[in-house]
Formats: sequence, C-alpha cells, structure tokens
Amino acid sequence: MSGPLRLERDDGLAVVTFDSPPLNLFDAELGRELERAVSELERVPARAVLFRAEGRVVSGGVDVSVFAAQESSEAAQATFLPLIDVARRVDHLPCPTVFAAHALCLTWAFELALACDLIVAAQSAKFGLVEKVVGLTPAMGGTQRLAERAGSGRARELVMTGRPYDAEALERWNVVNFVLPDEGFDAAARALTAELASGPTRAHAATKQVIRDYLEGGIELANDRVAEVAAALFDTEDLKAAVGSFLERGPGKAAFKGR
Repeated sequence: MSGPLRLERDDGLAVVTFDSPPLNLFDAELGRELERAVSELERVPARAVLFRAEGRVVSGGVDVSVFAAQESSEAAQATFLPLIDVARRVDHLPCPTVFAAHALCLTWAFELALACDLIVAAQSAKFGLVEKVVGLTPAMGGTQRLAERAGSGRARELVMTGRPYDAEALERWNVVNFVLPDEGFDAAARALTAELASGPTRAHAATKQVIRDYLEGGIELANDRVAEVAAALFDTEDLKAAVGSFLERGPGKAAFKGR
C-alpha cells in the first residue's frame, strides 16, 4: 500500500504508518487509504495492530481545504459519516490495537487514537482537539471517546479550550496509558504491540467484547453476557494448550497461536 499510509505485517503484528509529510494532514486521499487499511485488517485479521506516524508530528490536523469543499450541511454529514464508521471499525477489530504518538497529535489522529485500545505517548508528545479554530466540533467520535476515558468535564475542557495537553497530563486523566521516553520510543511501542500480538488473541477479543457490553449497558449487561463470552474460549486451541502447559510446566510458559 503506497501513498500517505502503508500497512505492513510481521507475522501476527500489523503496523499502519501515516507518512504524508510535512504534517500528516488529513485529506481525502488519506481518508481513502485509512478505510482500505481497515478493510484489509478486517479481511485478514492481525493479532495486534500498531498505528504510528513518520515525521516531526503525528499530525497537524485536517487539511482545511476539506472543510472549504463542503457546500452544505448535507455534504458535510456525508463526509463525516465514513470517518465515524472507520473509527468504530478500528474499535471493533478483534485484536489489541495500540496508537503510538511520538509528537504533536491533533484532531483526526487523536480521535483515531481514542478508538484504539491503548495509547502510548513519548514524553514530548502533545494532544489536542482544536476544531474550534474553524468553528467546528470533533466529528470522528473523539469527544465521546474522550468522555469515556477522562469524564465529561475533561472532554468539555479539551474540546472547548482547544488547547494542546501534554502526555503526562493525559496519562493522569486516564486518556494515555503509557508515557515512554522520547529516545527509543518507536522501538518500545513496537515491542509492546508485539508482546500483545504474541498473547491469547481470542481472549483479548473477548475482553474487548465484555468492556463494550459494559459501556453499552453497564455492569448488569456485562454480567448477563460475560459467561457466554468467556465460556466460548474453552473451544479455542490457545486455552486448551495453555491449561495443559500450566499443569505440566507451571504458569507463564504457554505459547499462544491466536486460535
């Protein structure tokens, strides 16, 4: 896959890289490439996916010409709906997803990060939902996902002020999962994602389903469904092999195949 985005695979690990210098701005071409990458990940599932970017920033935001091209609210809605859908599809991928932010991460890139399971950030990274500068509100699902992680008050603060926030502040607010040193950041993010890719993929997918049930219907809905979700794992090769490995050799020695 060429252009502003490339999808690479290394066994079970998939890496999606944004590479549209100098600022990795979102435009129609990048939107098409992102949808194609997600379609490919749905068609041939990975065991973990890392989203990352090349360049001095993760993204400087959206190419404003995208907004200038909208001739009506109907046209704008038709533009936004596929973006909401692709973020939802990333959220629903049946494997762990990690977004790695090595530097400034604005608007669509931050919204995509919020659709991932884990966000890792370099110490110098900053994040912002700055759509207010053009009189807009985030339209890729970022506001609601930010509220899910940090609470509605923090979501209002980030969106309404439009200020950039550093990685350590967002780690305190449960938005960023890990803040890592700038030096060696890319390798550390890849190592974390590779570790997840070597784990029990079907169990990770089940964990995502349980959490989704909780978010959709609270503890009681999750309680109603978790027995079925967990019980299904007893039909997987990984659980059977890991239980046998535990009994024979003790904990932590199983090799998972993602099946």
